[in-house]
Amino acid sequence: MRPYIETFNQKDNQLYIQYIPNDSAFTFLAEHIPLLEVPNKNIEETYYFRWWTYRKHIRKTNDGFVITEFLPEVPWAQKHNTINCPAGHQIYEGRWLRDSKYILDYIDFWLTKSDDGIRQYGFWVADAILAFHKVHRNDSILSEQLPLLINNYKAWELMRRDSARTLFWQEDNKEGMELSVSGRILNDGIPIGGMPAIRPTMNSYMYGDAKAISAIAELTLHSSPITLDFNNKAQVIKEAVQNRLWNEQLAFFTVMPRNYTDTTRPIHVREAIGYVPWYFNLPDDNENYAVAWNKLMDTTGFYAPYGLTVCERSHPFFAINYTGHECQWNGPSWPYATTQTLKGLSNLLNNYSHKGRISKDDYFELLLQYAKAHSITNEHGEKQKWIDENLNPFTGDWISRTRLKTWSNGTWSQEKGGVERGKDYNHSGFCDLIIADLIGLKPNIDKTLEINPLVPNNWDWFCLDRILYQGKEITVIWDRTGKKYHKGKGLMVIIDGKLKAHRPHIERITLDLHK
Repeated sequence: MRPYIETFNQKDNQLYIQYIPNDSAFTFLAEHIPLLEVPNKNIEETYYFRWWTYRKHIRKTNDGFVITEFLPEVPWAQKHNTINCPAGHQIYEGRWLRDSKYILDYIDFWLTKSDDGIRQYGFWVADAILAFHKVHRNDSILSEQLPLLINNYKAWELMRRDSARTLFWQEDNKEGMELSVSGRILNDGIPIGGMPAIRPTMNSYMYGDAKAISAIAELTLHSSPITLDFNNKAQVIKEAVQNRLWNEQLAFFTVMPRNYTDTTRPIHVREAIGYVPWYFNLPDDNENYAVAWNKLMDTTGFYAPYGLTVCERSHPFFAINYTGHECQWNGPSWPYATTQTLKGLSNLLNNYSHKGRISKDDYFELLLQYAKAHSITNEHGEKQKWIDENLNPFTGDWISRTRLKTWSNGTWSQEKGGVERGKDYNHSGFCDLIIADLIGLKPNIDKTLEINPLVPNNWDWFCLDRILYQGKEITVIWDRTGKKYHKGKGLMVIIDGKLKAHRPHIERITLDLHK
């Protein structure tokens, strides 16, 4: 890891320093993150780069540790410069830090100290909290969090579900998705920000949170009416999403007008948000729904040279704009959406029998494309690792940065967030996609551990080391010949220094940590 961190530090213009400055980055990461070695150095380097940027966003406050989205103070942020929009990604990512205090504090901040900031944007908070506790399980803390999660869910029901209706509405910009094509269609073709609609995203978030609350209640209260109540809530949303948001003509989950009736049908545009239901394993496992994934690798759909687009390329309103608002969700590639899509794709490959024409080879191709997109050419003409806001899917240019650096009198605008607003942008995930999906370490709340790698068939070796999982030290090794790590041939899972599973080939492994 050290050479990567030294290179990142050397090339970095450290403008905004929070809890862990660059000169402490290696020491912090050496103590706190799982170590990765894989044959593909683009994946490996980006993995360490994303941890290097993540620690920049750890901020110590009088309310404990929080995780920021932007390093500079931005006018639309809430308390301590926090924004809840990417907090689900941040918790999923941060759950792999060996010391749980950073994310425990952050979760506590959202639940008890953030005021209404917890509902500023859509946020799958209960689902993310359960994901965290699958790695750092603490039932007493979960018991304290449960009533707060229930209260938050009920507040969303009052805010975003009209009386006598099942589905939730949300404005596109309140999901961080300004100027969406679906919003434009609903506004009679005129671009608009903040268009309310029944969106696959918000309803998937509410489904995921209902399932998580049900599971937490079962875990902490046992056979509680809360378990059944929230499981029923989830089932109602699931049925309504499939019945009302599935566009049969497009074979895709799409947006529906807020003021829908029994005869209202979802609108005709495929957007990446149509894949979000799979992030929460919402859709039934059938061939009809799986067809939606055929558009992912299609150049008339979402596939482009430098990243997945957020709207299908064949739609007339698809656009890559260098005018107007700097953050448009009508065509560019957004790491936030790419993270959701890749997590949904991993769930499809792991949990569904019907997968359309998509495969684990496609997953790796897209993950590698995402890794390579973490790049910029600096002022010296050198390539360096970079993460910013929205990406031009045809050139790899970071659109908002290109726009913002000459926004006001030829330079940065303080009203827009100041110098290098989007540098080291913490609005997406990457490391969790590597740990939980590529290497396939699937945490479970019931003290079992599942390993199901999605690595390419031609990889001869990989190692994920020093994963702290429910108090156990986990190492996952694949060594086809036994000559790389000298621990034997095949796929191996080592727990607290002892070999607990050994397979000659890469396959799904489930282990009981009690044994």
